[in-house]
Amino acid sequence: MTQRPEWMNDPLVQMIPKEKLDLLADLFEKGQGRSQKELGLILLPLLKKAKQQGLTFTTQEIAAAITAIKRHSSLEESKQIDRLLKANGTDFK
Repeated sequence: MTQRPEWMNDPLVQMIPKEKLDLLADLFEKGQGRSQKELGLILLPLLKKAKQQGLTFTTQEIAAAITAIKRHSSLEESKQIDRLLKANGTDFK
């Protein structure tokens, strides 16, 4: 990741530690335009990395990050996020 994504400057995520934001930014960057199956292959190593670093996320942190990401995404990207969340039975609205 070369430049800090705009969503990381959103006031919603300012309470989330930098290490967690960096991990989420890495996941978001690597996951753009990927299918749900492809995301699974990307997610596993990132989750392993998070575990090794002792990083866990609260429901509030995840909800804030998703909202911030969607605020700074295109309409199509936002719809893709909604589809992925719905497919996984997750609702952070």
